[in-house]
Amino acid sequence: MTDYGIDISSWQGTTIDWPAVRGHNISFCSVKVTEATGYVNPAATAQANGARGVGIATGGYHYAHPGDISGQVNHFIAQLNARSLLGSGSLWPMLDMEHHTFGDPNGFIAEFIRLFRERSGRRQILIYANQHWFTRRLRPNEWADDAVALWCAQYNGDPGRVDFAHPRLALHQHSQEGTVHGFPGKVDRNVTMAGWSIGSLILDGAPAPGPAPQPSPPSAPSDWVDYTIRWGDTLSGIAARTGTSVGELARVNSIGDPDRIQAGAVIRVPAAGGGERYQIRPGDTLSALAVRWGTSVQAIAARNGIANPNYIRAGDWLTRP
Repeated sequence: MTDYGIDISSWQGTTIDWPAVRGHNISFCSVKVTEATGYVNPAATAQANGARGVGIATGGYHYAHPGDISGQVNHFIAQLNARSLLGSGSLWPMLDMEHHTFGDPNGFIAEFIRLFRERSGRRQILIYANQHWFTRRLRPNEWADDAVALWCAQYNGDPGRVDFAHPRLALHQHSQEGTVHGFPGKVDRNVTMAGWSIGSLILDGAPAPGPAPQPSPPSAPSDWVDYTIRWGDTLSGIAARTGTSVGELARVNSIGDPDRIQAGAVIRVPAAGGGERYQIRPGDTLSALAVRWGTSVQAIAARNGIANPNYIRAGDWLTRP
């Protein structure tokens, strides 16, 4: 079941009709509490109390700036505690990563998580960023363990569908101009991702889901061997040379996009044998190919009708004896 929520800051003020918000099927709310090392949202206490008062799971978030990580962690924890936002039943605290002056933000996130856990006594934390950051700048596998969940902003108007995938992706902010009963203006709207519920993002609530079990990769036939992809290779070319199909190569090697293979990667291909097709590359000679294939120049020339074994052209195809 999808859960619907909001995140708010001082822009939403305190004139919010919280019963109307709850009646609009809003079940969670993250309130901006702090920014950098000194700012506190002046409406945070009223907002948190109002949301909690109608049964909305409520947490606080910190808007990060580059610089003093230790000071920001202390500031955030103090203001969360002042509003009982680290108590049981609260939405996981959230670190908001979007400030435009960050360089590589991954070290900051990892250290913020470490210090937050050490000083707050809570392990769980949400990391928020936009889709561009998640796909181009962030490396969640370095710091997103089983007590970290990801919150991705992509304003596509398609709740729960994000152009970013990760086992810890739990929330999608799909609009920054949402309409919710009880708010006089626009508000950010969010949903849980498939496989997640807001109950698993509540402090002392249900355990968060672990990564979905991955099917075992298909096994290659016993007569297949390793092949290192070279510059200029295509899966169709490899298939033609090894007497198989693109579909079979993709299946055996769990290749999602047959049009995208990477030089240097190792895949499994049918073992070499008579009849294998080979496309001549710049620098190839029949003598070198004969050594590689364990045969003779004469055998290659005879199989392929080559009158002058000293003259072959890159791009032409040979059939291996």
